[in-house]
Amino acid sequence: MNKRTKGILILLFLFFGIVQTHSQVSFRPGFRGGANFSHFTKGSNYYADPYAPAYPSVSTVDYSTKTDFYIGFYGTLKLSKYYSLQPEIDYSSQGSNYRSGTNNEITLDVDYLSFEVLNKFTFNDRFNMHFGPTLDFVTSTNFNTDANVDMAFVLGMGINLTRNFGIEGRVKKGIIPVVDFNDNHTNVVFSIGGTYTFDVK
Repeated sequence: MNKRTKGILILLFLFFGIVQTHSQVSFRPGFRGGANFSHFTKGSNYYADPYAPAYPSVSTVDYSTKTDFYIGFYGTLKLSKYYSLQPEIDYSSQGSNYRSGTNNEITLDVDYLSFEVLNKFTFNDRFNMHFGPTLDFVTSTNFNTDANVDMAFVLGMGINLTRNFGIEGRVKKGIIPVVDFNDNHTNVVFSIGGTYTFDVK
């Protein structure tokens, strides 16, 4: 086999390798929705009481879990057999149930429009793990938040029941205080729900 033949064979192998690599790249949009279980963190020392600032360290003040919903749209860009990049736009209803030192119970609502970019790793075409950052903008609230934006990180797992339907669970941890009275109280959200991914030809 001369050098020219070897060169042609190498070029052919490279060509088919590139074609095979690009044939794995695909884009599939989808919808997601489900339940949120959210609360505000305790902070370093105590729960701040936004309704009784003169008594910030009352031990009976509590931020407990609030149940609400999320809904969103995503696009999965599959770059290899195992790895996908998944940008998302979600509407997420969050907040916390609040109980003051006088046992006055109030539901604190804060809704966000979230922009997420997730790294998604899929195994056996069924199970996946995903993580990434999110930037959340406040759209509505029934109390005075400390900031109109939140930055958070998402970690989740999912399973594809069929090619189109799946279920997933996530945890999202914010880093910007929602309530900041002598201490920082940030968002924590556990979510569980379903996904539907469309076939694109």
